[in-house]
Amino acid sequence: MSGQKIVMIEDSKAASTVLKEVLAAEGYTVLHAADGVAGLALARREKPDLVLLDLLLPKLNGYDVCNALMRDNLTRHIPILIISTLDNPESVEKAKLCGARNFLKKPYQLDDLLREIKRLLPPRS
Repeated sequence: MSGQKIVMIEDSKAASTVLKEVLAAEGYTVLHAADGVAGLALARREKPDLVLLDLLLPKLNGYDVCNALMRDNLTRHIPILIISTLDNPESVEKAKLCGARNFLKKPYQLDDLLREIKRLLPPRS
């Protein structure tokens, strides 16, 4: 069990509940925020190993959250995986520009997501 910490910023209750269970079963500690403002505060406070970020969020959108995390010295090293229904080329490009490591389109296959999470998470030394 790695116990690595993941902050999930996702406003869909259904999506976050399922994902939380799956990730917990994989041994991750998952913290959840339902809007951009809360998510940004949570990531800054907890300094997780990975941030899973939706783009369409209340209060502060995913791009703004991503930009804010990347501008902050305390959080800029944290890999961000954007998971969104917005998968047009502009959105993907914009996600990369704000510093996200990768972009996963919703709906996604859980296997793909888990593989991507394992790839992005730094191995525990």
